[in-house]
Amino acid sequence: MIKRRLTLTQKRSLLGIFFILPWLIGFVFLFLTPLLESIRFSFSELKVAPNGFTLEFIGIENFRAALAVDPDFNRVLTQSVLEMVYDVPMILFFSLFTAALLNQKFRGRSVARAVFFLPVILASGAVEAAQQSGLIQLTGSSEAAQELAQQQMGFDPMIVIRMLGNAGIPLWFVEYIAEAITRIYEIISSSGVQILIFLAALQSVPASMYEVAKIDGATAYESFWKITFPMVSPLVLTNVIYTIIDSFGDSPVTERIYQTAFQAQNFGLSAAMAWLYTIAVSLLLIIIGYLISRRVFYHN
Repeated sequence: MIKRRLTLTQKRSLLGIFFILPWLIGFVFLFLTPLLESIRFSFSELKVAPNGFTLEFIGIENFRAALAVDPDFNRVLTQSVLEMVYDVPMILFFSLFTAALLNQKFRGRSVARAVFFLPVILASGAVEAAQQSGLIQLTGSSEAAQELAQQQMGFDPMIVIRMLGNAGIPLWFVEYIAEAITRIYEIISSSGVQILIFLAALQSVPASMYEVAKIDGATAYESFWKITFPMVSPLVLTNVIYTIIDSFGDSPVTERIYQTAFQAQNFGLSAAMAWLYTIAVSLLLIIIGYLISRRVFYHN
């Protein structure tokens, strides 16, 4: 009997299947049924009865109500999308810049890396649950911490605006940079995972490339744009997708959907809002993923 050997492409495909197998099993057995039920709820009116609930098919009425009747959903959804478009470039730039610094060799590098990842732990659900149960006390808020940091630094955004404006930089870009500085606390809190991903990408860049570039007389600026950035560009796409999903995970839209379902007891409208939200995020991910993937450099 002749045994057929797998090609390299088939081996890589098989490895990819094994890699996503835990997620696939969890999706089929834990997530697929609720997903299909939510579609059913979005096209129905759910009425709670003493012995359970009943569903009455009403077509796209819930979707029409979410878009044309609800006074807040359109505004909240639009605002969340605009804030995401505004925040993602800030987070990516800060993450890449910080990862490049943390990739350097210096004393206390491990402690510095842990400090930048600490906001991810503090923002986790476990810490929030412990705070609500009274096990820990976290004083203040992100806004208070941000104001305190600005007071300690003596920072005035108008100083930055005037300095960059006098240099001939466009006003919209000046205002964007000033806003990024004033929101530095939020940016740091949202950059922990992205920093680790960029750091892993930077550590995978062969040192021989930098040595050759240095022999050829390339400056640090040229080495970054000709070697570092192209080599980490696949992870730029990964971080963009992760940041978009992370920003939508805890947004005013999800809060609105929760209130509609469990406070207003309108589960059909809530399911329709959730699916509109999912469609908006999916379209955004497809468009951004397509645009960025055209510029990604893959090193084989």
